[in-house]
Amino acid sequence: MLNELRVERQQIEEAILTLERLARGRGRRRGRPPSWLKEAAASASEGSESEQFSTNGATPAEPRRRGRPPGSKKQLAQAAEA
Repeated sequence: MLNELRVERQQIEEAILTLERLARGRGRRRGRPPSWLKEAAASASEGSESEQFSTNGATPAEPRRRGRPPGSKKQLAQAAEA
């Protein structure tokens, strides 16, 4: 019975290693990452202090704004009238 449990533990450890390699080795993909991958990356980077700032100067904790900037609709309307 102990031998069966050891074999099963070894199989589980191999499966975990394989999944970790797949998660790390994919490189940059287009689109939004799956939530499990994002959580795994966040938990792995919690220990390091080398958090990078994005190009717009926002901290990583602040969500990026999407869409049209405030006031741009008004500017487009004024340009169309002229």
